[in-house]
Amino acid sequence: MKLFLKGDRCYMDKCAVQKRNYPPGQHGQARPRFSDYGQQLRETQKVKRIYGLLEKQFRATVRDAERMRGVAGENLLSLLERRLDNVVYRLGLVTSRNEGRQLVRHGHFTVNDRRVNVPSARLKEGDVVGLTPRGGKAGRILEAIESIEARTVPSWLSLDKEKKSGEVMGSPVREELTLPMQEQLIVEWYSR
Repeated sequence: MKLFLKGDRCYMDKCAVQKRNYPPGQHGQARPRFSDYGQQLRETQKVKRIYGLLEKQFRATVRDAERMRGVAGENLLSLLERRLDNVVYRLGLVTSRNEGRQLVRHGHFTVNDRRVNVPSARLKEGDVVGLTPRGGKAGRILEAIESIEARTVPSWLSLDKEKKSGEVMGSPVREELTLPMQEQLIVEWYSR
């Protein structure tokens, strides 16, 4: 499955998934059959890789989503989408979630005019994400801002291109998330 982990390369013809969409080896082109356990595991691994989380952090996020009111799967996706590294990516200030994670760790972003270097910081409605003075000069961020028109900003975020900042207007809804995820399989995986 195409996870868009390599930034712009996945949007071109050089993407490995488009070149060869099957596993390597002699039996790679055979159609695999997964059990329910296997489907749940694959879905969990896929979402963990998309958002760049390890097991302990992902398990804690699932636990928090189950404690919240509402549907646990939708709560999980909302918590994952409102992470600082993902919000920076969704605003178009970086080209991939991994790059967003690294640049947040290096202290290039602010939340409500305070420098934040924790990529897993959860943003809430009304939080404003901006650039530090040093971040405004970073070449990777400037390149990403120039190509902002290529991507659309979700409706739960608002972007101010002149100030190079964005605001969280609300909570993400499932219909806006275009990633091919089956969040119910993840909740079932962790509820065993």
